[in-house]
Amino acid sequence: MSDDINNTSGNNVEVKPAPEIVLASDILPDKIYIVPLQPRPAFPGIMLPMIFQSGPMAKMLKDIHNSNSEQVIGLVMTKPETAPEDPKELKESLHTIGTIARILKYNETPEGSIQVLVQGIKRIEILHSEVLNGRIRAKVAFPETRKDDSDEIKALTSGIINTLRELVKHNPVYSQEIKMFLSRGSLEDPGLLADFAVNMTTADRNELQDVLDCRSLYKRLEKVLFLLRREQDINELKEKITKQIEEKLSKQQREFFLKEQLKAIKEELGLEKDDKEEEIQKFQEQIEQLTLPDEVKGVIDEEMAKLKLLNNQSPEYAVARNYLDWLTGLPWGITTKDKLNVGVARQVLDRDHYGLKDVKERILEFIGVSRLRGSVEGSILCLIGPPGVGKTSLGRAVAESLGRKFFRFSLGGMRDEAEIKGHRRTYIGALPGKVIQAMKTCGSQNPVIMLDEIDKVGASFRGDPASALLEVLDPEQNSTFRDHFLDVPFDLSKVLFIATANVPDTIPAPLFDRMEVIRLSGYITQEKVQIAKRHLIPKLLDKNGMTRKMITFTDAGIIRIIQDYAREAGVRSLEKSLASCMRKIATKKAERKQRGTFSVNANTVEKLLGMPYFFDNPLMKDPKPGVSVGLAWTAAGGSVLTIESLAVTGKSDLKLTGQLGDVMKESSNIAYSYVSSIPGHFKIDKNFFKDNTVHLHVPAGATPKDGPSAGITMATSLISLASDRRIKPKLAMTGELTLTGQVLPVGGIREKILAAQRSKVKEIIMPEANRKDYQEIPKEVKKGIKIHFVSRYPEVYKIAFGK
Repeated sequence: MSDDINNTSGNNVEVKPAPEIVLASDILPDKIYIVPLQPRPAFPGIMLPMIFQSGPMAKMLKDIHNSNSEQVIGLVMTKPETAPEDPKELKESLHTIGTIARILKYNETPEGSIQVLVQGIKRIEILHSEVLNGRIRAKVAFPETRKDDSDEIKALTSGIINTLRELVKHNPVYSQEIKMFLSRGSLEDPGLLADFAVNMTTADRNELQDVLDCRSLYKRLEKVLFLLRREQDINELKEKITKQIEEKLSKQQREFFLKEQLKAIKEELGLEKDDKEEEIQKFQEQIEQLTLPDEVKGVIDEEMAKLKLLNNQSPEYAVARNYLDWLTGLPWGITTKDKLNVGVARQVLDRDHYGLKDVKERILEFIGVSRLRGSVEGSILCLIGPPGVGKTSLGRAVAESLGRKFFRFSLGGMRDEAEIKGHRRTYIGALPGKVIQAMKTCGSQNPVIMLDEIDKVGASFRGDPASALLEVLDPEQNSTFRDHFLDVPFDLSKVLFIATANVPDTIPAPLFDRMEVIRLSGYITQEKVQIAKRHLIPKLLDKNGMTRKMITFTDAGIIRIIQDYAREAGVRSLEKSLASCMRKIATKKAERKQRGTFSVNANTVEKLLGMPYFFDNPLMKDPKPGVSVGLAWTAAGGSVLTIESLAVTGKSDLKLTGQLGDVMKESSNIAYSYVSSIPGHFKIDKNFFKDNTVHLHVPAGATPKDGPSAGITMATSLISLASDRRIKPKLAMTGELTLTGQVLPVGGIREKILAAQRSKVKEIIMPEANRKDYQEIPKEVKKGIKIHFVSRYPEVYKIAFGK
């Protein structure tokens, strides 16, 4: 039954006044079948076309039509807007007041649906209802409306008529019906007028039912007049808004037509081409110069066809044009010819970088192999080293030696995956990722792209850039790299990617596995002197507006700056110190306080730069009992650290300070257990560790320290304390210790040796397993330092204490 009700409710498609009001017969049946209505109620005097699909309701109307009884039905609206399906529940959902209607026309379609035209006759009140064979039958009464000829009724009637005439002016939809109704002589019946007028409004179903329920003629007219006035206000507001919109549109259309006429006139005079045609022609010229894959060509053809159809003032036109601009601006099939000349590459590297012989040789080997292969495809280099050692400039030199374009962007702090793979075009202001931007900037498919600070890539709710880089750097995948913005494959296999990092530990393992690692450890003092003389000083002279006649730097002065102000792995602090010297002299020159050439030597450095930042640790030359010197490897390169221990009378315990990490805490506990378990081997009183709390400290406590390299250093400090003996002067050591006294290998050997040189260490103890790492270090780096290789701690003990 729900289908019938829905169809019934959906067929109040047109509400008409009867051409002639069919008056009710003297006798109307008081028992009638009810047709439930859903969207709005039916009123007396109104004709209503209705359609019923095949079903119980259609069968009921067919039976009524074929019977000899009065052709009437009851039209009653349901209380809920969606009627229940069950007939019993439907019966309970009906309003009490409805309208009895006569079937004027009846038509049955071949599909089985019933079309009827009914006319409301009179209000009915349901006294009692029942369900018979799925149909609702009701006993009804006919409430009468008392006639009233008072002045108030006449005034309300006049107000309704005037409002209806005003509605005709503002809303022509019902103008014909209103004119027809007003032209008939039916105005003498105020109740009939109210029933007609309320149907001319857009009042909701409950407001209409309220009017139908109203038995008082005065109140009914009053409610109808209120609804009509509200309808009039709404129509006037609609008309005002429509007029404003039409005025704006007409103004825009006028401007558009004038612009089009101006363009046409300029074209006739040969003054200007159409912007849209000019852009399309520009795109076509660019496409002809490119070697496009089939898929890309298909996408460009589709976008070009779309661009031709779009109005150049529409937002879609700007989106399509931007997309085409990126597609046609990429270097499809455009490459630069690789030089692959080892001799030229050697000259470029030697010109721009002093020292780093092993690094240069590794790069030259890479270029030599690429020459034999004929290409450098599938190669990803990773330069790992402390800040300021020249990683970025090495990448630029590689690009120059290969004859390729160079592009660099930093990954440090990057937390958005879209920075690598681009934004989707559904976003406003979408752009391709950095990789595609680099390709467009370079204008070739085989540039050198430097991924700076790859060890500092982050992750957030916007995605994981490190995972996005996997597709970029994987030779098996990047030949069909899909940027989210472009959404077409782009070949990155010809690109040479060079990544840089300070430490390998924080590089994601899948990324690290795809790269060929080249380590840059830092520079020794002699190398820094040459770098300053050949590269830094000439560059800084131009930058500070000075010449060699104004300032000179002696070797002794540069060495003093390196040892006292720039004791680091790289040369950035050295460059800053040299620049500071030049600024001081430039200021004096500008004030005419300095004449002639100023010589920066070992004696004048302190006058320019102030007190030294670094001092030689007196414990290196004359170590006290309980002090040992170790070598550490950090992100800033190698460093020398002293380990101190002190005995405090009390219970047997070990106290640690110095911001130690978990690994160094383990090393200290292992060293303590090892030494205290065999005190006799090291000439230590057997009750020393029982009667004392040992406090072990690593100075510079605010600096976090961690890593497996200080085990033997800590053990040596404890032995020195317990036996009250000093270790050999200018001796440093590195190596991890086990509980059985074995010395395990450590990393960063070259960095540690460089740090030892900067701190004037003369002897180093290191694990036997690191001998192969030591042999790969250039001779000039090892010069002046004696190396002792050990495999067990007793060997360390003999070297440190001379016995």
